[in-house]
Amino acid sequence: MSKIALVDDDRNILTSVAMTLEAEGFEVDTYNDGQTALDAFNKRMPDMAVLDIKMPRMDGMDLLQRLRQKSSMPVIFLTSKDDEIDEVLGLRMGADDYVKKPFSQRLLVERIRALLRRQDAISGEAIPDAEENKVMVRGDLVMDPLRHAVKWKGNDVSLTVTEFLLLQALAQRPGFVKSRDQLMDVAYDDQVYVDDRTIDSHIKRLRKKMRQADEEFSAIETLYGIGYRYNEQ
Repeated sequence: MSKIALVDDDRNILTSVAMTLEAEGFEVDTYNDGQTALDAFNKRMPDMAVLDIKMPRMDGMDLLQRLRQKSSMPVIFLTSKDDEIDEVLGLRMGADDYVKKPFSQRLLVERIRALLRRQDAISGEAIPDAEENKVMVRGDLVMDPLRHAVKWKGNDVSLTVTEFLLLQALAQRPGFVKSRDQLMDVAYDDQVYVDDRTIDSHIKRLRKKMRQADEEFSAIETLYGIGYRYNEQ
């Protein structure tokens, strides 16, 4: 049973979403501010977190920043209708997805399931001998799906689930272009709709992390209006 943490200062959202998730078989912990959630996470990390952005004591952005210092667990942001800047910033900071308020609880459940399935596949619950689970080497890049490990020129790079899957999809066939639609299929469940900007934000965050390991990293090329391509270095 996966443990989901809900962090929101709206008690109505906490209660209704928790009831829905528990009915779907999840174990749920609820928190009404970021600091309380962080204190609990330091004792036991959940399998996934759903975070509101604007909260007292510690907001969702600050909480995500703290989490990314020690964990790559999936995180979904809940954002207000007009918080487009917050959405993009959240994705650049390492969130895996966002859902706009007011939202369909069924849609939220599907996004949670999609992220947990990918987390399970990467954490080693997939068949070890499967082709997609073998260590992949592409020039200076080394990716180990079973350990969710990435190295660039020997330096460790910490990626979220979505970032890992996007890099893996691009690096599998160096020189071939992947459209945004193809990358959406890799990163998201078929029942979940996201727009082009979401993929672009993930790619920007991915590049930033790779450049922290190597300032000269340029293996991911943008082909404007078409998509992205990995060039082996």
